[in-house]
Amino acid sequence: MANSRKKIPTILCSKELLDKAFKKASKIQKKGFDNVDKNKKTAISKISVAGDIISSNLAKYVKAFPSFSKTSQFEMELIDVILGIDKLKKSLGALNWCSAKALELEKVYLGKVKKAQNSEEISRLRREFYGRLSSLVDQIDQDLKFVAFARDKLKELPEIDPTVPTVVIAGFPNVGKSQLVERISTARPKIAPYPFTTQGIGIGHFVVGRKRYQVVDTPGLLDRKLEERNKIELQAILALKHLADVIVFLIDPSETSGYSMKDQLALLESIKTNLAGIPIIEIENKSDIVKIESPRMKISALTGDGIDDLLGLIIEMLDRTRKANNSEPIAI
Repeated sequence: MANSRKKIPTILCSKELLDKAFKKASKIQKKGFDNVDKNKKTAISKISVAGDIISSNLAKYVKAFPSFSKTSQFEMELIDVILGIDKLKKSLGALNWCSAKALELEKVYLGKVKKAQNSEEISRLRREFYGRLSSLVDQIDQDLKFVAFARDKLKELPEIDPTVPTVVIAGFPNVGKSQLVERISTARPKIAPYPFTTQGIGIGHFVVGRKRYQVVDTPGLLDRKLEERNKIELQAILALKHLADVIVFLIDPSETSGYSMKDQLALLESIKTNLAGIPIIEIENKSDIVKIESPRMKISALTGDGIDDLLGLIIEMLDRTRKANNSEPIAI
């Protein structure tokens, strides 16, 4: 969906769409062997052009949106959080309905104009068609506006590929999550906004051999107890269940992040409870400042100490999880 949502065209409101159709139709003038024939041919062309522009543009809007049947569960969850799946389906359905109705109306009035006997009747039928077409499109104005809003929201989303083995970094602010993402990524991670995070989400990648892996930092999401979240935040976090193959929970034993070990371990337990089933690697960062007695791996995202061992463990767990789910890492 990531690439397809970038191709969704600008969505016009009802007035803009009608203006586009009628402006194009207004330029049409046809020749005939007499005045009635000329007016009839002109009216037929105007009706055809106006109806086709409305119908084809609406159909194009619907077709440009990602197919829900081909959208990953993770992306479906995100769309539901941001927009509401049912609401988006309803609005796209309204556009599809109007597209078909516009063609039906066009066919009806083309038949009437062809049977018209004089210029006055031809002119009346054309105006009548314009009026009914306008009424039809005006009925879906709110749907057009919502689809335009949906298009803008979808284009803003970071390009996270749910088919790539993914490790999600969790922990309180200032424990070194972003630094770790930068440290293990082969290029500087892209920072992009999510509508439900307080900061930009960090997305990095690393390649081992010919296999590509994805690492995601989620500031503003996995940095306080899930029980304290509002509905939208909780939905967004639960969407991670469809994305994360492994979670790395970063702990700051130095407490220089401003959070006590007690609070950090409470957050860890909250994530274990609410995201049960996802393997979690517990890591103590800032080994350059302090090391405590514990069975957890020690690293320093600042100096790079222990990063190679951590990366090896991440890859091992990602590959193991993907194999368990009958899904191999993506080869490049």
